[in-house]
Amino acid sequence: MQYLSCNKCGVLLGLDPAGPYFEGTPPEVRLDPTDANFVDVIHSNAAHFPATGFGMYNTTGHLDFYPNGGTQMPGCNDLLLEMKRSDFEALIADTTIFGSCHHSRSHEYYFKSILYPTGFLGYPCETDEDFKSGVCFPCPKQGCPMMGHYADRFPHKLKRVNQKYFLNTAADPPFASWRQKVFIKLSGIKKMRGDINLIFHDTEGNTKEYEVASGVLSDDKVYTKYLDVEIDPRKTKKVEFLWNKTIFTLLWARMGAETVNIIHGEDGHW
Repeated sequence: MQYLSCNKCGVLLGLDPAGPYFEGTPPEVRLDPTDANFVDVIHSNAAHFPATGFGMYNTTGHLDFYPNGGTQMPGCNDLLLEMKRSDFEALIADTTIFGSCHHSRSHEYYFKSILYPTGFLGYPCETDEDFKSGVCFPCPKQGCPMMGHYADRFPHKLKRVNQKYFLNTAADPPFASWRQKVFIKLSGIKKMRGDINLIFHDTEGNTKEYEVASGVLSDDKVYTKYLDVEIDPRKTKKVEFLWNKTIFTLLWARMGAETVNIIHGEDGHW
């Protein structure tokens, strides 16, 4: 067998590189940053044993992207079971049954990133928990790389190897989403039960609604939430505030938004 080296390649993209029998192995037998001048990786089914996952969770490139945490992708209904190692080894021959949707999402994200590059921004975080809590929001001064087709345009892509980036995607095509942090200050009755939502409208007539808070609402509190909005901020026409009261709320009760502020993850601007 002849070993084919790619150390002269310009760009090498790993789309959920195989985990079973490869994770934890020497660089010579798996994807590695030295395999090309620039290596970027999309992890979409990187579940650790005993959970069934066909991708690798460890970093294997210059830029490693973990959409939705890198393990289970929204919109996929494949089973990710826990099992004995003997059962797992028998199962990996048939990836069409378990995990194939999660695994193939890496390919779909790449294709859609060609048309929606800013809808796949990766945020520099050490863990998915840090990403969810907003530790790495918004993008730093040097910016965030775009997962997928345009990842090689990131100016700091070769600053070091094993850079980890996290993001969330939508459950349905084109999967793109734009992370934003919203702040809502209410006005009206002191306290009441219900939920508050924001509806985003774009210039093409599309709308997406997101819940910001629910339960007992108070007019002396600022409600904040990170939203992964499926409407491009550049095409946003308006943002509508919606309050839904519970059936037990008095008919005359009213609540509105005193202020609604939004920070965009890409540049940190309001």
